[in-house]
Amino acid sequence: MIFVADSAKQKIQEVRQSGGIKDDYFIRVSVVSGGCSGLSYKMDFDNESKPNDQVFEDNGVKVVTDLKSFLYLFNTTLEFSGGLEGKGFSFNNPNATRTCGCGESFAV
Repeated sequence: MIFVADSAKQKIQEVRQSGGIKDDYFIRVSVVSGGCSGLSYKMDFDNESKPNDQVFEDNGVKVVTDLKSFLYLFNTTLEFSGGLEGKGFSFNNPNATRTCGCGESFAV
């Protein structure tokens, strides 16, 4: 399962409304090679399902990921932090053994 914190849900709703993103679009999350710790998160809106997609709905938000990425994202919570010290969307990933200082990449 991939979880969505209230803070992330609220920001996703704001982005949908301000960007005119239709309700049939979901959040696609994936893990890609790169970053100073080896793996990075990628997140975007999408409306096309792919074979082997893993589909979750938490807190009223539909989240989709490919099977390979899900192995890294199991039990991860998508969060959002705003304000002057905020870092935007972030992933609270219990599978990460190391993260970089900016929190955008990780290792397992």
